[in-house]
Amino acid sequence: PPFEEFPYTIRIVSDVLESNGSSSMASVCGGSLALFDAGVPIRGAVAGVAMGLIKEGDKYAILTDILGTEDHLGDMDFKVAGTENGITSIQMDIKVQGLSIDIMKEALDQAREGRLHILGEMARALPAQRADLSMYAPRIVTINISPEKIGELIGPKGKTIRGIQEETGAELTVDDSGLVTIAAVGGEAMERARQMVQALTAEPIIGETYEGTVKSTTAFGAFVEIMPGTEGLVHISELKHGRTEKTEDVVSKGDRVKVKLLERDERGRLRLSMKALVPKPEAAEGGSPFQASETSGNGSGDQADGGEVTEGTEGGSQREDRPRRPRSRSPRTGGGRSRE
Repeated sequence: PPFEEFPYTIRIVSDVLESNGSSSMASVCGGSLALFDAGVPIRGAVAGVAMGLIKEGDKYAILTDILGTEDHLGDMDFKVAGTENGITSIQMDIKVQGLSIDIMKEALDQAREGRLHILGEMARALPAQRADLSMYAPRIVTINISPEKIGELIGPKGKTIRGIQEETGAELTVDDSGLVTIAAVGGEAMERARQMVQALTAEPIIGETYEGTVKSTTAFGAFVEIMPGTEGLVHISELKHGRTEKTEDVVSKGDRVKVKLLERDERGRLRLSMKALVPKPEAAEGGSPFQASETSGNGSGDQADGGEVTEGTEGGSQREDRPRRPRSRSPRTGGGRSRE
């Protein structure tokens, strides 16, 4: 598989204890089974077979899976390896001047039959790769980070990356392109190291919710760290619904709060909000929020509906209002002085 999918360099060692044939083709078959058993995601099993040739004049015979004596006394040692889909490699030694096209074609066709037969026997033993890597294999995972984040991952004099390695037991390397390679013997250590790297280098996403720590408060809001080394401002108007007199009335340094990332400005500064995560309170049922709780003024307390007055004048007397009589516009008679 490509290095990006499986970042391992593998060496296969084949110990041949006895041979009366092609030990190299036996190593191809055994090596393929070993990779399957180790959980290496190769595209398919590979088998190999050694072909021989006995030739006298125009007469010839092609041999499949030759023995040691047939190799020694014959005229050709033609090794063919491949999958069920085709040939992956060939190697030939001959003791004659050359081979005709017909001999080569027949040798390849015969080698294919032998290779497919061997692949069938191998599939009976191990039809596919193991689902997981061998317990003895180190776990390796790669992560692509922004090159601008490399400094944050390494830290001053390598302090940050060394801290991750010491805490998890994993080995980390990072190149100039931002490719981080994590190697660990256990899957748990590798996963822990991967999470720590991602936490340090992840890019905040607009619209996402984060839980962070209040790092400082000011007259205009609070700075909240949503990722290691990444802070944003919760403006005082975004702390809660309604008016806030002081930032410290809502949050204090060290508080853990949930915030929503609203935007990132052209300078890369993050604008956060706490109130965006809280439903806006509805107005009280029944009309205007401006409702008088008591009457004021000189205490006359006249009301259009003739209700009871609860506060009177300084004398403290209370009375019940009666409906007003309509005023008459006709001149009064008697009892008054007339004007000349």
